[in-house]
Amino acid sequence: MTHPIINDLSSRYTAKRYDPIKRVSADDLAVIYEAMRLSASSINSQPWKFIVIESDAAKQRMHDTFANKFQFNQPHIKACSHVILFAHNPHYTRDDYAQVVDKGIVDNRTKPEDREAAFGGFAFVDLNTDEQGNNAAWTKSQTYLALGNTLHVLARLGIDSTTMEGVDSAMINQIFAEELGGFECEVALAIGYHHSEEDYNAKLPKSRLAKEQVLTIL
Repeated sequence: MTHPIINDLSSRYTAKRYDPIKRVSADDLAVIYEAMRLSASSINSQPWKFIVIESDAAKQRMHDTFANKFQFNQPHIKACSHVILFAHNPHYTRDDYAQVVDKGIVDNRTKPEDREAAFGGFAFVDLNTDEQGNNAAWTKSQTYLALGNTLHVLARLGIDSTTMEGVDSAMINQIFAEELGGFECEVALAIGYHHSEEDYNAKLPKSRLAKEQVLTIL
């Protein structure tokens, strides 16, 4: 099949080694950041924060989070162009959703007189919140929607990436506590340009299960 979307997805892969010289341009970063902001989420909840690690000082802090485990991902931190922490709110509340509702009024999506009715969607949050007020499993799922969207945008821009669930979330949440402000990070994304000689994965053919194994049309 020949189609721009299919070409994007067929060409993208997980980079294993980055070229430390190459950096993502400011213009491309602007597109990436806006695409992340526009990502879909259940009931438009947007229970996320995106922490961009760009400076050498911030990269050193992220590098330090690998002191205890997942060292196989540590080399990406200083070699790649940027690292993005995809953080979620583990205690998403009605007050958090009120920000979404009120922004919808500002954007003329919701009429002011319909404000209270707009909270009907919050029932989905209640369904995924335990007795301690924790709904991290649900909010974390929303960050993966943003992550998937970002991966496609990067592929379209010709930028390589490495999704890292192999991160020490406890260390990240401690070292970046001020920036996270109570949010939690369990997945990070390295972006940049692969090393043409050392990235073995770039030379391997794409491999996916056959359509007939994963797709059922009724």
